[in-house]
Amino acid sequence: MKKIKTAFIFKPSNPYMSKTAWATTYYHFFMNALNRHPELEMAYFPAEKQFDASKLRDKFDIILLWENHPWGSPDELSGIQNLDIPVICRINDADDAKPKGKIPYHEKYKIDHYFGYLPEPFFHKHYPKSFKYKEIFYGVEPKLYENLTPYSKRIKERILCSGAAGRTDLLYRLKDLRRGTAFSVWKHYKLRTKCIELPYVHYTSTLQHEFVNDKYSSLLMKYCTSIAAHSLYPVIKYWENTAAGCLTFMEVTEKNQANILGFEDGKNAIFINEKNYEKKLSDYISDPNNAKWSEIAENGRYYTMNYLTNDVASNSLVEIFKEYVK
Repeated sequence: MKKIKTAFIFKPSNPYMSKTAWATTYYHFFMNALNRHPELEMAYFPAEKQFDASKLRDKFDIILLWENHPWGSPDELSGIQNLDIPVICRINDADDAKPKGKIPYHEKYKIDHYFGYLPEPFFHKHYPKSFKYKEIFYGVEPKLYENLTPYSKRIKERILCSGAAGRTDLLYRLKDLRRGTAFSVWKHYKLRTKCIELPYVHYTSTLQHEFVNDKYSSLLMKYCTSIAAHSLYPVIKYWENTAAGCLTFMEVTEKNQANILGFEDGKNAIFINEKNYEKKLSDYISDPNNAKWSEIAENGRYYTMNYLTNDVASNSLVEIFKEYVK
């Protein structure tokens, strides 16, 4: 089988491309999952300010970029305009495309196709309709979710909520909302912020605990239940939590379009929103030993490990590559 020769270009100072980063979800996808895919021949090109893309001529089938911005990719890809090699690019946040000046990099990097875990309508709300985009749900590295702590041996009297959150006091909210959607903590994490106010929710912030980088799954495995909430779109936490065998209370609304993940309410996750979250969470707390909770958690893990792992994501990315490599 002829492999697709792929040149992955990234900025090494990008903290997410290190195994010591607080989150290693990106690292494992690009450095491990793609490298083990049977149809890919990966080559890695770290570069800071400038990368001479002309040296890739006649040697590669695909150029893969970490993102469409010099925060995670080199500032300049010299010679890329003279290459016929297709350029496929991961996108980070989409709502900061205009504030951070990302759209001009479509031409500067000569990008042909984008991918990411954001819903397609959200991507095209902030990028031109002509930009090609595919939803790919990377982030769960299977080896980190092996040998799970049995559900029966986990903390059941508290519900875990982790990650960034805001505050509920009025002054903070007013200051935060002035930042605009792209940079507003409240707009991104509104429901998550409300959840951590509940007395039975155990909140851990992004960094103020020992379970960083590859250890995050160990934190999840301590709890029977967890909360995955993002008010604008689904994030990797949704399928990390379920992969760890947690009964996951998952924010799913018409606005955040988290239904694209394929989870089913009451079958492999519990859907929550601003109107029902207190009741849904209290239903669990009032009856934590009910066998239905562990069954839903097990179903969530099964679904995730079959449909939302890095290996599944790699297959989806290869499908894009094949559209350009005949």
